Amino acid sequence: MSDENVEGRVLEVLDRLGVPYERIPCDPDLADTASFCRHYGYPESHSGNTILVASKKEPRVYAACVVRASARLDVNRKVRQLLGGPKLSFASPEETTAVTGQLIGGVTPFALPAGVPLYVDEGLMPLDYVILGAGSRSAKIKIAPEVFRRLPGAEIVSGLALERA
Repeated sequence: MSDENVEGRVLEVLDRLGVPYERIPCDPDLADTASFCRHYGYPESHSGNTILVASKKEPRVYAACVVRASARLDVNRKVRQLLGGPKLSFASPEETTAVTGQLIGGVTPFALPAGVPLYVDEGLMPLDYVILGAGSRSAKIKIAPEVFRRLPGAEIVSGLALERA
């Protein structure tokens, strides 16, 4: 699936959810969160990373998690607990693309395949906005975290992210 198709699906989902958003075009070479924030002047504390995790044993079980870029995902305890105990690891960039149809730097919670649970750190919810992937490396979405309360299947989770030291 092409980036344009994924991004088109993302915009359709967002339009249906009824939460105002802004599509922010970006240079694909600057799509990784730290580079995007530095270049375009957004704080990492208002940027969310959508991270795919996978069980280490076959058959692979996946989950997508959204956490602030300024925090780190608690894979070994919280996500493992949510998924019922399998040992987990971060999906590789190749596996992320194979499962989601999206490239790292553009992965978004708004175009995930059916059956992939979505966990959102509650630490995002008080923010006035969050910057998320748009499904491609050529854009980001600026939106109120309220969108996660409207997104079917999204589960807002306390303690999903840990503050960086």
